[in-house]
Amino acid sequence: MARFTVRTHVLLGALAAAGFALAAWSAPSASITAAVADPARPADDTQRDADRKPAAMLEFAGVRPGETVIDLIAGRGYFTRLFSAAVGPAGKVYAVATVRPADAPADAPDRSAPVKAIAADPHYGNVTAEVVNLREYAHSPPVDLIWTSQNYHDLHNVKGLDVVGLDKALFAALKPGGTFIVLDHSAEAGSGFRDTDTLHRIDEEAVKKEVESAGFKFEGESNVLRNKDDPRTAKVFDPSIRGHTDQFILKFRKPKS
Repeated sequence: MARFTVRTHVLLGALAAAGFALAAWSAPSASITAAVADPARPADDTQRDADRKPAAMLEFAGVRPGETVIDLIAGRGYFTRLFSAAVGPAGKVYAVATVRPADAPADAPDRSAPVKAIAADPHYGNVTAEVVNLREYAHSPPVDLIWTSQNYHDLHNVKGLDVVGLDKALFAALKPGGTFIVLDHSAEAGSGFRDTDTLHRIDEEAVKKEVESAGFKFEGESNVLRNKDDPRTAKVFDPSIRGHTDQFILKFRKPKS
């Protein structure tokens, strides 16, 4: 019991130092703590935990056992693996990758390969890989949570994509009361969508306005990945800031009625 108490206080202190609103949010649940500690997670993932603070983020999102989650544009599956463990065998995770562009070079990597590999791994038996065209995206049955990490800005760089239309499709894919989480690199205040292609950043206020126009209600945000020392003028891949950009995490809710 004493060891548990000490670890809990250490975790709470770390969350407070990271900017997590302890007054409003409790320590991570047992299922989230176990998901982060899952020994099956690859070293490439766990080495990123110090910067990505997954326990605090999943707790903010409210992930719980038995839920169904869409990991939208899941990349290499960092969050897919965490969601799989956190929702448990009674839950379900849809890891979404985008279709190969028609104009992609012949030797371009298959971006869906990582999530397909996760879905084929028996350890992640509750994961289904989905390869979709975002211009035609729809999902059923409805889910509890939709999550997208460092991807929302890129939606504005997809030729011919109606981003508000996609937001409406995501709204339809959620159960009443369901949650939509947007985590992305912060651009200068008032810049709107100016930097989505050049710096791979986006103005959080522009995101709020756009997502709310699809019917969502803004519920709150977490400061756990904030970096006040990021001038928000460099490309996110610049060595001077890569891995330490100022990032916002926004929570939206689909009304219950």
